[in-house]
Amino acid sequence: MSRRGSGIREIVLLTLGWEDLPRSVSIEGASREERMREPVPGILLHADGGWLLLDTGFNSALLHDTALRARFHGNPMHRAILPGPGEPLEEALAHAGIEMSDVHAVGLSHLHLDHAGGLRHFTGVPVHCQRRELEYGLTPEAEQDGIFRIDFDDPAHDWRLADGDAEIAPGVTAVSTPGHTPGHQSFVVDLDESVGGGGFVFAFDAADLTENIEQEVSVGGRVDATPEECIEQVRRLKAIAAERGYPLVPGHDPVVWPALTGELAERFGRTPAR
Repeated sequence: MSRRGSGIREIVLLTLGWEDLPRSVSIEGASREERMREPVPGILLHADGGWLLLDTGFNSALLHDTALRARFHGNPMHRAILPGPGEPLEEALAHAGIEMSDVHAVGLSHLHLDHAGGLRHFTGVPVHCQRRELEYGLTPEAEQDGIFRIDFDDPAHDWRLADGDAEIAPGVTAVSTPGHTPGHQSFVVDLDESVGGGGFVFAFDAADLTENIEQEVSVGGRVDATPEECIEQVRRLKAIAAERGYPLVPGHDPVVWPALTGELAERFGRTPAR
């Protein structure tokens, strides 16, 4: 993962909703009675050629319609919460002063409904995903794991499929971290020297919470993987972060995410995105 070309010139964190769910989804062995309200993440990266969006939040159409909500969000233990009455991505980008048309590529950590649901807005632009993830997502078994073809099975999508680690833009490397799903990927982001350099390792759902990282405990939600296999992915990300001197950012932490959102907005002189 050597740096080539220019790096990322701005990072904007988005909160595209929330999920009210058992803590056991994020922490292996936690009580199902203990609940958390976790942010749904999206990340905008100002790269060569325009903005690259990492993850897209919920498909709001499946939440606004009563029948569709019952069909795709029927698990009473998992409650999806949208930030407002409108389209979350459009509202978040507008608040940040960025047009939807400015997004020139999308990277997906995985295909769960809280990460791939907004993909319908981005037909015709490159979509970076692990080949194994898409192959699994197109199987009948995937639906029982919260992966629904309605979110991504569109022939107009321009898939750019990777088999392992891959640089998807100058300064952005997808790191294969299977376990939470068969083709989950995390991202290493290198900031350009013109904005002070440095960078971040974004774990996404390889590590939902700070506890997954600091205590090396597996996420509770896994597909065909053991807790030990998931912990190995956390250790790999920690090693990458330590080697580069970058923070390792958990994907759904309700304390870390809003704090880092404000920190990055201040660093780049932008009003924090919602």
